[in-house]
Amino acid sequence: MSDACHPASLGYLIADLSRLYGRVFDRRAAHLGLTRVQWRALKRIHQNEGLTQAALADVMDMEPIAVGRVVDRLQKAGFVERRNDPNDRRCWRLHLSPQSNEIMDVIEMVATGVREDSLAEVEPGELQTTLKVLSQIRETLSQLDRASRGESSLRK
Repeated sequence: MSDACHPASLGYLIADLSRLYGRVFDRRAAHLGLTRVQWRALKRIHQNEGLTQAALADVMDMEPIAVGRVVDRLQKAGFVERRNDPNDRRCWRLHLSPQSNEIMDVIEMVATGVREDSLAEVEPGELQTTLKVLSQIRETLSQLDRASRGESSLRK
């Protein structure tokens, strides 16, 4: 078995894919003036309009203070609105502004282009198998993560 196909290299391969995917995305989206972190934040807010900054930090796996700075920049650029939570005066809910729709469409086209170009040499059946295996690994890792936090046990 070659080093590239050795199970021990799986994490490194996934990290390299993420890094390279991000690098290509950044270059193709540079003209839009948004960083990848800003795009990810917009995408997450779009998927769950009205979430809190704390929830956004959690789904982005970032510290709340760092997400706060990202949201500050997105708000200043006119893409995000902070609205009071009607049930908690200390809490802000995040919503996309009307002007963000146009940029979301353009960035989605960039993401689609990167995805299609990166998969151009992959056979559809191989892609389906790969996605299935990666989904299984993700689920197992999610269970292990929950178990390590004492939420539930993977092994019974």
